[in-house]
Amino acid sequence: MADRVLFIGWSNAARGRQAASMTVFQETVDYLGRLQAAGDIESFDVVLLDAHGGDLGGFFLLKGEGEHLMRVRASDEMERHMIRADLVVEGLGAVGGALGDGVTRQMAKWLEAARELS
Repeated sequence: MADRVLFIGWSNAARGRQAASMTVFQETVDYLGRLQAAGDIESFDVVLLDAHGGDLGGFFLLKGEGEHLMRVRASDEMERHMIRADLVVEGLGAVGGALGDGVTRQMAKWLEAARELS
C-alpha cells in the first residue's frame, strides 16, 4: 500500500519550447505507465491546473512504497526525464511526501521531536 508520494511540478512551457514540452510530457506519461505496470509505483496522477496567476501549472503525483519511490527517483531513466523536462519547462521541481500510513508515521516522528525540544 502506498505510503509515500513523489510530487513533480512545473510552471509553464518555456517560451519557444511548447512543442518540445508536449513531446517530453507524453514521453514522461508513457514512462510512468511503464513504472506502474512493472510495479515500481502503485499509481500516478497527472494534474493540469487551471490558470490562476500562480507559479504552479501542473504536476505528476507518483504514489508507492518509500523504498520503491526512492529507487525510481534515483534511477538513470528518471534523471533523464527530469533533465529533458528541465530543458522545456519553467520551474521544474520534485519533492517527496507522506501518504496514508506514511502520514501517521511522519506525525509520530514530528511529535517525538517536538517532545524532545520542549
